[in-house]
Amino acid sequence: MSDYELLKPQKVWNFFKQINDIPRGSGNEKAVSDYFVQFAKKRNLWVHQDESFNIIIKKDGTKGYENSPAVIIQGHMDMVCEKVKESTHDFMKDPIKMLVKGDMVTADGTTLGADDGIAAAMGLAILDSDNIAHPPIELVLTTDEESGMGGARNLDTSLLQGRRLINIDSEEEGHILTCCAGGLRAKITLPLQKQPADETFSAFKIIISGLKGGHSGSDIHLQRASANKLMGRVLNTALNELGGFLAEVNGGNMDNAITRDAEAVVLVRNGEKLAEELEKLENIFRNEYKNVDDGITISAEKINAPKEVMTAETGKKAVNVLMLIPFGVETMSMEIKSLVESSSNIGIVRTNENEITFDSAVRSSVNSRKWLICDKMQAIADLCGGKFEQRNEYPAWEYKENSPLRDILSETYEKMFWQKPHIDAIHAGLECGLFCGKMPDCDMVSIGPEMANVHTPDEVISVSSVERTYNYLLAVLKNLK
Repeated sequence: MSDYELLKPQKVWNFFKQINDIPRGSGNEKAVSDYFVQFAKKRNLWVHQDESFNIIIKKDGTKGYENSPAVIIQGHMDMVCEKVKESTHDFMKDPIKMLVKGDMVTADGTTLGADDGIAAAMGLAILDSDNIAHPPIELVLTTDEESGMGGARNLDTSLLQGRRLINIDSEEEGHILTCCAGGLRAKITLPLQKQPADETFSAFKIIISGLKGGHSGSDIHLQRASANKLMGRVLNTALNELGGFLAEVNGGNMDNAITRDAEAVVLVRNGEKLAEELEKLENIFRNEYKNVDDGITISAEKINAPKEVMTAETGKKAVNVLMLIPFGVETMSMEIKSLVESSSNIGIVRTNENEITFDSAVRSSVNSRKWLICDKMQAIADLCGGKFEQRNEYPAWEYKENSPLRDILSETYEKMFWQKPHIDAIHAGLECGLFCGKMPDCDMVSIGPEMANVHTPDEVISVSSVERTYNYLLAVLKNLK
């Protein structure tokens, strides 16, 4: 018997493993969605799968709860697919390899998918049990949350009777979330002009690595470095001070993950001078981010020169975008202490055949601040001869003074743990904003077990916290008559 099989609650962890055995990155959720359908059919539960592969599973209330108002348990089935550079893991076909390290479960060189597979696992464990007291349950599992909340946006909420919703997508035990920021995805596209490479120049691949990364919502206040933004400064030196040419630049895989690695190919006359400048920059970056991102590394290896490079003008424009594009905290809330109000994360940079793209995740709890960030990006695109577009906007989830559901969760928590829970807001986006727009009369909260380093290969979830949170959820359901 493996260490994993000894974890409690056994049923929750068993379902979590089954879910993690199925590749489920954003845009690749059909197989795991089909798994949920089969789960429901085997237990004769009502199930609905829509064209976006969202899932709704319904179960009647238990004895004494038959006529109680329904409660919605909600999470998302997709996960962020990030891995360490040396990993050979294929997120399209390989199961997540999980490891137990003391009180923590993590993955072997990849994201774990506890965000938000643990919500699905808890929901399935409740639906699978016959000894849990609960009102009628509607389990809602959405797709595409991590890449724009497309699943929640497309969900037909007329199929739901419940007007009490418990979202399980937060990462701090003992915190009841009651509001969150809205956001959108933004992209700058820069046309690519090329010219033949000068044979008197030498080519080098520059690699920035060793960064911690993190979730662009919940971790943005930690002020960790972005490999894409650091690469902008490196390329600014290589092109403007060393007279080099840029062939390509790439960094990041998800716009909602702070970029951990970036690469660029440059051509310069003096390789030794490049090495000297990179060493200087590495020391500068480590000093700037000491005690925050201590592992920043810049390396360069000589490679065969490409046949073409970007023109000097195009290279300059690409560097200017990286230097100017917003990253990190833009504004702090004036109403809630220590809460980030607005932020932006340049998560993906890609050099394609005819263009360079810069993808960002923009968040704000104040709508006008969100559009101000977009205006800045539009101005950068205009100045550099590029194109700006935004998509997948989702609304903020606003705080409600009157929330009977929040009161029940608070009272239950205090009785179980002899302390009051934290009633919080969060900068990260939650699907509650979209559900609130579709069901304005729905009472909502968000809870979850303790996690850390989500959206990175260092993602972990606490075993003991999962057990406490699950037992807390069961107690809440018992109190929701």
